[in-house]
Amino acid sequence: MITPGSAPRGIQRGPDGNVWYTENQNSAIGRSLPLGVQIDFLLPTANAHPDQITQGPDGAMWFTESTANKIGRVTTGALFTEYPPGKITEFPLTSPNATPTGIALGPDKLLWFTEASVNKIAKMTTKGAITEFPIPTPGSQPSGIATGPDGNLWFCESASNKIGRISTTGVIHEFPVPTASSAPTGITTGSDGNLWFTEKAGNKVGRITPAGAINEFPIPTAASQPNGIATGPDGNLWFVETAANKLARITLAGQVAEYAIPTAASQPQFVALGPDGRVWFTEQQANKIGRFTLPLPTPTPTATATPLPPPGPPTNTPLPPGTPRRGVTPVFQATPIPVNGRQ
Repeated sequence: MITPGSAPRGIQRGPDGNVWYTENQNSAIGRSLPLGVQIDFLLPTANAHPDQITQGPDGAMWFTESTANKIGRVTTGALFTEYPPGKITEFPLTSPNATPTGIALGPDKLLWFTEASVNKIAKMTTKGAITEFPIPTPGSQPSGIATGPDGNLWFCESASNKIGRISTTGVIHEFPVPTASSAPTGITTGSDGNLWFTEKAGNKVGRITPAGAINEFPIPTAASQPNGIATGPDGNLWFVETAANKLARITLAGQVAEYAIPTAASQPQFVALGPDGRVWFTEQQANKIGRFTLPLPTPTPTATATPLPPPGPPTNTPLPPGTPRRGVTPVFQATPIPVNGRQ
């Protein structure tokens, strides 16, 4: 059972076969086994408000501490040298009051995260060395971040209404979202090789190609406030609707299906593909972890061959003279050839 009042927020599967999540109000990291057993690991810093979480390159889970202004690391037990799990290390940030929010593992095996209050994107080694890169647009409020299929990092600029792209060397490009004041929030890489993001105020899901072309798809429920988004086991995108209290799926063609969450006003926040092939999500207000099992596909009917009729009884119908019997090679009488005039 989750600790009362913990307000689970970020969620991600771990390398140990479990699901890990942040407890925003409890200053703890939670671990959920596939069978639903939860274990808490308290942070050294009180009131740290851990936000989002990701797998690291070292078998540990890494997370942002938005109020404590730190990046945290918790061992999972996936590495024999770090068993048992739950050992927590914290790394203070370079900029004060940076408000770290989104975090992702980069293609360079470094931890990349957004700093909402100081308008920067930062990267950090597993030893805690930090490099920061200022975003060109002032006051952009970067939020979610994800590794793209092109070897760059992609992030949302909630206040400036843009999607940003940053190379591993720190070169940034920005792409305006067509819908004004849409507040892009969550972002992930889709199975189609594009980036997909939620527009919390625009009530849409957006898709941007690595070249920067954007398409938008409206959500059926008005003012749903889409937030976290992730690729599901079916190749579609799954996201949560915080205000509408729903889990939703959007296909690569832009078709949206919505599923009501059983607990009313649960305030779902983030979503992740679990190690069991199910879709997992956090319910901040309800203080629960949700798990959605995808419907099994309808089996394809198998064609049944029509049996041949059994053979009939043998017949002894006489054949005309000279007709060879079936299966019997006919024998012919050879005509002698004269040799030296003799027969």
